[in-house]
Amino acid sequence: MWQNILLVGIGSMAGGIARYALTEGIRLWMPTLFPWGTFAVNMLGCFAIGMLSGWLASASFFLPHHRLLFIVGFCGSFTTFSTFSADNLHLIAARAYGMLAWNIGLSVGVGLLLTIIGYRITK
Repeated sequence: MWQNILLVGIGSMAGGIARYALTEGIRLWMPTLFPWGTFAVNMLGCFAIGMLSGWLASASFFLPHHRLLFIVGFCGSFTTFSTFSADNLHLIAARAYGMLAWNIGLSVGVGLLLTIIGYRITK
């Protein structure tokens, strides 16, 4: 049990740091109202979780604890539904309803598509 908690914790720490660094880097590079940083990390995370799920389903060298480290820990911390929701609340407050619709539509649609593509590439 403690080994599993430690694996999730290590993966979460790495994923959280990577999310923060990438989000901030994009925010500084593209300072706009649209939340490009959150969008980018969530899309990369969708692709990564698809690829990892495919590998875990088909590759014999992945063990159950790899799922905890990479999918639950890293990808779970790297992607962020709560920040996505807060970004959408910010767009509502700014009355940027067009950007809100694009953010929700693109995040859900492209995110699902990237997860499927990642899975099919590795399966």
